[in-house]
Amino acid sequence: MKNLLTLISNPAEPALTDELASFYASKLSGVTAVSWLSEGLAVDILFDGDLEKAKKILTPELLTENFDFGFQQTNQRQKKLLVADMDSTIIQCECIDELADYAGLKEKISAITEAAMQGELDFEQALRERVALLAGMDSAALETVYRERVKLMPGARALIKTMNASGAKTVLVSGGFTYFTSKVAEVTGFQVNRGNNLEIKDRRLTGHVLPPVVDSTTKLNSLIEFRDKLSPHEVMAVGDGANDIPMIKEAGLGIAYHPKPAAADAADIIIRHGDLTALLYLQGYSEKEFVVE
Repeated sequence: MKNLLTLISNPAEPALTDELASFYASKLSGVTAVSWLSEGLAVDILFDGDLEKAKKILTPELLTENFDFGFQQTNQRQKKLLVADMDSTIIQCECIDELADYAGLKEKISAITEAAMQGELDFEQALRERVALLAGMDSAALETVYRERVKLMPGARALIKTMNASGAKTVLVSGGFTYFTSKVAEVTGFQVNRGNNLEIKDRRLTGHVLPPVVDSTTKLNSLIEFRDKLSPHEVMAVGDGANDIPMIKEAGLGIAYHPKPAAADAADIIIRHGDLTALLYLQGYSEKEFVVE
């Protein structure tokens, strides 16, 4: 059973070189191969030495670099299930904050969002408090916000389409709203999407969320539901906030993506520099294997 260290750079600012790969290979025992998944962007260093020892020794130094890294076992890297958060993970914004900005309430609502993401507030209480502030908003604002402000995270389409093409199940579970999850799922290819339902009457938001509320427990239960008979190592979860911690911990590989500190502490691998194609490189896909259309 071989182990590997994967180094992954931000595609917008390639930072990896043969010299860097050789430098870190020299610090590992029993290196058997150095293999580029994408020149300058992602490289695998395969080794037979002790995985946990290598991780303990090299992690402090790797954390100072301007690229990401992940230690894994080679026979456990490709996944058959991905469960993903949406806001600030698959898309670049928090939809409720953008709705708030549209209504002139962003400062007030964003502060609540940040506290909830940090795990300082109960998620459901924070959600209901924020949605209540949107009472009376014309429902047409949802489409305006989606069209003008919701942008996919770089690499999102490639991640989902490539995993779908390989036969994996891809599930989007968000504490945000189904209006947005359904559209994001459509443009990326997520096979399943779940989120909270905003109550709308007479084409206006009532300020209420319809039950049941999608929260951290829903995310965890969705992972368990779709995991079915898979081995634990075949499951990947990705998110950025406190609401994602239970599913990150339950997954065979829990990824914290540009995360809040609490989510980072819970994760197996942290992506701080790269885009979502990092999750493909971690699974051993080369750039030429990405499905981009």
